[in-house]
Amino acid sequence: MAGTLVVGFVFVDIKGFPVGRYNPRGRNLGKVSFIHGGVARNVAETIAGGGMPVTFASLTEDTAIGNDVVRRLASRGVDTSCMMTVPSEGIGQWMVILNEKGDVAGEISCPPSVEALEALIKDKGEDMIRASDNVVIEIDTSAELSERVISLCKRHHKPVYTVVGNMSVILSRRDLVASLDCFVCNEVEAGRLFDADLSSHTPDEMLDILRENFPSVGCSAMVITMGEKGAVYIDGKSGDKGWCPPIPTKLVDSTGAGDAFLSGTVMGLTKGMTLSSAVRLGTLLAHRTIQTTESTAEPDHSVFDKM
Repeated sequence: MAGTLVVGFVFVDIKGFPVGRYNPRGRNLGKVSFIHGGVARNVAETIAGGGMPVTFASLTEDTAIGNDVVRRLASRGVDTSCMMTVPSEGIGQWMVILNEKGDVAGEISCPPSVEALEALIKDKGEDMIRASDNVVIEIDTSAELSERVISLCKRHHKPVYTVVGNMSVILSRRDLVASLDCFVCNEVEAGRLFDADLSSHTPDEMLDILRENFPSVGCSAMVITMGEKGAVYIDGKSGDKGWCPPIPTKLVDSTGAGDAFLSGTVMGLTKGMTLSSAVRLGTLLAHRTIQTTESTAEPDHSVFDKM
């Protein structure tokens, strides 16, 4: 099971796409799609799509949609042997409305059962982490689950990364963030972490803010994505820091872009790339993802050749 272990949830994304301009106070004609999603599921599928080994520790249900989720992941190269089938609440739901630009206009989330995932990690987590090369945890599932996973990663000397959810655990347990080998977040999430409004800064200004606040976070490296402005990064060990420009892209659907960016960054670091090169790979995968209505882009095992 060597490779990346991803721990987190599966969601079904219910996406509404308007025809023409979206009116938040009126009726909107358009289309509604049901898409496999969930930040951890997206990361697992993206890493596998890049040709790297990945195992997904998660939940599913013995239903048509649950079985379809597992079939798709397996067909993309994800090791699904650590997915546990539960009678109910194994799959979450995320309902989102996108505006005419492809950006999120509103959302509602109904998560799966965290107790079942905690039981899975309590029972098999040590064996899974021992067998992996590194771990990506959906840290906002629960503090108890994340604490156990991070503790096991420390015990077995495995690099650990996180995909950001609703920030509930991140803000209440900053000590867990300090244990990460690299923390990737967007400018809104960084603003909540730093208790500041970071929505209108230039990349140079954001890099200065990151350099000033990074020591208080405590993790080994950190990246802040800025959408169409690119991303800034800093590596506390090597001193590598800077700005990665975006790749000009026609936006179709922005959902999944952050998950793809995190996936590419983890893939690059796993391959031994510098943080700057890993961030460029993350930018490439985000660029590919926002050009599709899916939560992940089509598999491409040649992504490293395009760097």
